[in-house]
Amino acid sequence: MENFSEPKRVKEDELNMTDAMTVCLLENDPMEEIFALNLGDFLCEHLISSEFAHKISDKVKTKNERLKDQLLELISIYSIDSTLSILGFDSNEDYIIYNSIAKTIKLMLSLDECVIYLAKKDEPIKLAGTSSDDFNKTVDARITRSYENEEVIMLNEDDKQIIVFPMKNKFECIGAIETTRDINRPLEAEFIELLKITAGLFVTSLGIQKLIEQVKRVVNSETVSTSELLNLRAQLTSIIGDLGDKQQAFVEKLAVAVDLKGQYKNCHSQRTADLSKEICRFLELNEKTTDLIYYAGLLQNIGKITINDDLLNKKGKLSKEEWDKLQEHPNAGVSLLMNINFMSEVVPYIHYQKERWDGLGKPEGLGGFSIPFGSRIIAVADAYCALTEDRPHRPALSNDEALEILKKESAVKWDPNVVNSLIQMKS
Repeated sequence: MENFSEPKRVKEDELNMTDAMTVCLLENDPMEEIFALNLGDFLCEHLISSEFAHKISDKVKTKNERLKDQLLELISIYSIDSTLSILGFDSNEDYIIYNSIAKTIKLMLSLDECVIYLAKKDEPIKLAGTSSDDFNKTVDARITRSYENEEVIMLNEDDKQIIVFPMKNKFECIGAIETTRDINRPLEAEFIELLKITAGLFVTSLGIQKLIEQVKRVVNSETVSTSELLNLRAQLTSIIGDLGDKQQAFVEKLAVAVDLKGQYKNCHSQRTADLSKEICRFLELNEKTTDLIYYAGLLQNIGKITINDDLLNKKGKLSKEEWDKLQEHPNAGVSLLMNINFMSEVVPYIHYQKERWDGLGKPEGLGGFSIPFGSRIIAVADAYCALTEDRPHRPALSNDEALEILKKESAVKWDPNVVNSLIQMKS
């Protein structure tokens, strides 16, 4: 196998060869190798001839043109549709965006109220959106202090717990989010961590959008220098890396919040996700598919974060209406995930997780191999984890007991191939 740790350089005079596709690389520029490899993947996937590929490479005549193409490629991936729609809004009208964010956070975390404040450069911080649509709120000193000092402020006032979170990342602070809850029901530590991550993710998403607008202006300029283009590419790749870190942290903290609200005591979502990943690796699935199934395992019960606390915590028998609402939680979760665009690829895995191998499941009665493979893996992992955890109505079952139940229900509820794989892993 060719060693890619030291990629070969291609000389300019080799571009005249017609028997092989080569790409002219910027001198001493390792990032150029990455884009060249991406082009190679594209060629392999679509079986483009080497002659046609040679013509493509010939179109790129200067370093600046190649850099502009790379910048345009990056911003096409990280457009506003991919980064900014993280919490449930779909409009570019400011007041609608920020009201929607505030209302979504209120719903997710069962708050009394959520208010968002933003500050433009060299301007004082101002009210931007609220879950109550009350735009007569004043900017209290605590909001200004949280923003200017980039610190979380917690206090009790009028029988309410008030927490102010600075909206910051490692690059900047652009405002603050204020949450209010009844003092007798203080915000859980897990929800506080989720809010911190959410604020940082939102700031980073906005930062990417600002940089994208700058890139668009620069690539349309004929006088831009190579150094300026290289600097923009470095900034863009850096903030994209930061966004990726925050997205992963957001999903993991959201999963913890889901378990907390769903009254799970054993980190059920994390256990399900970890076991789903183990099954994927046992089956030798590719890395991207494994990651998507892992995230779907983390968020499989996300619908519970939108269900009323009183229903989730109710002791005793539920009414038919309450039971139906609780049973339909994957649909609520899918609706929420559809608005977290960077996670949209996991939606089908979650949506069909309650299907059964015999076709008698929900929501659409799919059966057998028509159920997405990721859904079938998560369903088995979820069942195993549930069986081996303590529940209010029974103690945890042993590994052997859980596997025996899954084996009996194999080819009825579960994919027999996945069940057999789990048995081999756990026996």
